[in-house]
Amino acid sequence: MKITQAFCFEAAHFLPNVAPTHRCRALHGHSYRVELKLEGPVDPETGFVVDFFAIEKAVEPLRAMLDHHCLNEIEGLENPTAENIATWLYARIKKTLPQLAAVTVYETKDCCAEYEGE
Repeated sequence: MKITQAFCFEAAHFLPNVAPTHRCRALHGHSYRVELKLEGPVDPETGFVVDFFAIEKAVEPLRAMLDHHCLNEIEGLENPTAENIATWLYARIKKTLPQLAAVTVYETKDCCAEYEGE
């Protein structure tokens, strides 16, 4: 069974490793949407793969770290591309939610990066 839960955060960032003329080199912000995909058997007693409230509880400290902050100032996100944010989130969430299969980070409604682990 596969389940998905999403959360959102607002944050600023800049991309330090792009050309000086690239428009994302300047500080700017996004309304990020993150989708967490989890996989596993359905527990016959609860009927859940993972309780959505448990996912919310596991993610909230990370969401609070990111929301309304400059992502470049967060350890491990000095180059906060959507790809790097997805990888960063996956590494931290997987420790608490071993059923995590993928993290998708939407920087805009049309652009996203998905990380499925190694």
